[in-house]
Amino acid sequence: MATIDLFDTGYFYADGGAMFGAIPKTAWFRKYPSDESNACILAMRSLLITTEDHRHILIDTGAGFKHLQRLSYYRFFGLHNLTDELSVRNLQPEDITDVVLTHLHFDHCGFCTQEEGGKMKMTFPNARYWVSERQWHNLQHPNALEKESYFKEDMQAVEEAGKLQLLFEDLVLTPDVTLRLFDGHTAGQIVPYIRTANETVVFAGDVIPLFASISPEWISAYDIAPLTSYEEKCRLLEQAVQEQQRIVFCHDAYTQAACIKKTESGLYLPIRESIQKAVIQV
Repeated sequence: MATIDLFDTGYFYADGGAMFGAIPKTAWFRKYPSDESNACILAMRSLLITTEDHRHILIDTGAGFKHLQRLSYYRFFGLHNLTDELSVRNLQPEDITDVVLTHLHFDHCGFCTQEEGGKMKMTFPNARYWVSERQWHNLQHPNALEKESYFKEDMQAVEEAGKLQLLFEDLVLTPDVTLRLFDGHTAGQIVPYIRTANETVVFAGDVIPLFASISPEWISAYDIAPLTSYEEKCRLLEQAVQEQQRIVFCHDAYTQAACIKKTESGLYLPIRESIQKAVIQV
């Protein structure tokens, strides 16, 4: 069975109204805090998978350091160098065999490449980089609503090195890791399902970015197709409830993951004792 290790690559601020869309602040503020300017702290969470055959699979890489000045609105803080995070775990960037990118918005793939000597190089030179075909199309031809979220330099060196692996449909990556496609927030988002010794862990990405947005109707204004987001959240949640899967919330600065139950009235609620608290390093 695979083993997993969750860690945060850093934090940033996003407007609470954008994160919770049509939900009024009087409702969402009870579940997720904001500062006096209505800004919420969001995490950039990654997941490291080690398989029985010694593959090291990295899910998402955070924003990295290349675009911080251009993205100063988000007030990044507590950023971690992924190389250092791997070193703590007795790994080097060369040991990563696969990088799975849920999607190609800057806060999920920025550390895939780094600038060195005026050129971009791959951070993980031996890895295959898994991206959905529709996300790759979005990167090359961004729509009006997402064009500020993509930076081609995050992935160009990967393509040039022949390390890009496009995903056209759900894929069994290893016996314990399955990659499934979900729409709504953006086209062709990858959601990894990881089978460990005790349970299945679902890295939900921006399908369900926060524990506070577990209700299907709580949809971010960043989602390009809200009705699709609703349907896809229901699809993910129904299976998670039936199979007691643990959902990882990639942007929640306070709650890393939880198992979910469904009430007779149709509400999705956490199984409280399963929630893991994250620690914010400001």
